[in-house]
Amino acid sequence: MKLGQFEFLKYVFRSKRQVYLDHNATTSVSRRVRHTMNRILKYHYGNPSSLYKIAGRSAGLIEQARHRVADAIHADPLEVCFTGCATESNNAVLKSLSTYFLPKKKKIISSPIEHHSVINTLEYLKTQGITVEYCPLDRWGRVLLPELEKQLDEDTFLLCCVLANNETGVIQDIAAITGMAHQHDVLVLADCVQALGKIPVDVHEWGIDYASFSAHKLHGPKGVGALYVKQGSPFTALLHGGHQESGMRAGTESVHNIAGFGAACKDVGRLLARSNRIRALKNDMVQRLKAIKPDCMVNSPQADEESLPNTLSITFNGIENTELMAALNYRGIAVSAGSACTTGDNKPSHVLKAIGLSDEAARETIRISLGCGTSAQDIRYTARVVQDHLEGQRPLLVNRIAPAQLDETILFDDRTYILDIRSPGERRKSKSLPNSHEVNPFKLKKYLHQLPKDKHIIVVCPGGGHSFIIAYYLKSQGFKNVSDVRGGLESWKILRSDLYRKYAGQNITAV
Repeated sequence: MKLGQFEFLKYVFRSKRQVYLDHNATTSVSRRVRHTMNRILKYHYGNPSSLYKIAGRSAGLIEQARHRVADAIHADPLEVCFTGCATESNNAVLKSLSTYFLPKKKKIISSPIEHHSVINTLEYLKTQGITVEYCPLDRWGRVLLPELEKQLDEDTFLLCCVLANNETGVIQDIAAITGMAHQHDVLVLADCVQALGKIPVDVHEWGIDYASFSAHKLHGPKGVGALYVKQGSPFTALLHGGHQESGMRAGTESVHNIAGFGAACKDVGRLLARSNRIRALKNDMVQRLKAIKPDCMVNSPQADEESLPNTLSITFNGIENTELMAALNYRGIAVSAGSACTTGDNKPSHVLKAIGLSDEAARETIRISLGCGTSAQDIRYTARVVQDHLEGQRPLLVNRIAPAQLDETILFDDRTYILDIRSPGERRKSKSLPNSHEVNPFKLKKYLHQLPKDKHIIVVCPGGGHSFIIAYYLKSQGFKNVSDVRGGLESWKILRSDLYRKYAGQNITAV
């Protein structure tokens, strides 16, 4: 991202205070990790697969990192394989085992609140002959063990169960789940991405067969993950090529990223020591929000042993999450509506629906995830901004147009100016509204002078979240008549499919 783009974001999030409450999406890189990676980038550039001295140093750094990751998860270093990300790790296990067991066994059981890297891969595997069943959950998203045991049979070869969910923070009894699965000769894949650094992780004690991890969730770099494969468990490499990672993952290793992961794992003990303070701040947040809106609903389990210390999912009845998130963003507070991997998607969270929330309630839910740097002042400030928004003390008024109301009268009015802020990739998926003016939102400041202040500007994005933020920005820049499309282009495409088929993609202009 270029400097000008950062300057634009600074104007969007006009606030004297910046509060980051989206640590489940990603974390800042720690000082220890930065120092380690900078040193390696500068001095240790050798290819670890070569035989000369500087290459040997790089190989040694990888093995040092492997030991640190293994120590953090209580595994043997030989059981740790470095990957590009946790998504790759999950894909590798699911596709490898499906190939290994087909056609003798065809069934995978999964919890319905897995990360999309598991859910979407399972959907793909269905097309390859795999049968997928989802196990029932209770109100808090905990696996119902008696119901799970009924599903386990001789055709089942794998059970997928996320240790700690990224949206609600619910923690599964993974040891009990694994023990039950093994009684039926079923292997277990545990997504441990959100758990490491927040709760103790012990893959040997739990007896799981495979586990995925990601560095950037615990103040390490993005672009590196780890896969735990229990010794003796079947596994075939997803990527073929060289002999790297003992033949488990081909491709020249990213030494600086791997070493950064190792450095981050060295701090796991320090992170765990701060969990009680973080949990106390989360509980304080719950109490403050409950006092502001007594009918708000907490979706995260309240018992300490059943929920991550930093994660809070909360539903504000009657308050659309995109509006609340935009108001918080405007005041410098970063929260999310769920997984960062689905930002911009208007579909209700599959996690929230799995625990019984309606589509409407899911769209009224935000996720707050605290970190080591979160302070009591941050909690008080966030609660105050939420209260201001709920009481109608909004700095700027942005109109919201329901997609069903966006008809020919508005679309073809000479006083209407449609601003399409979707990315090029998103534009390839769906045609634009007719008469749209397409612009990269990060370059919008550069083109402000081209936007008409005497027209009704309608901002549109895929799901309705980003457009509301941009609409706020335009209001702050003196544009008086600004609206956005509630639910975004995807909602309009569904609710007004007749107009989409008839007019979409006509008379499009690049700003």
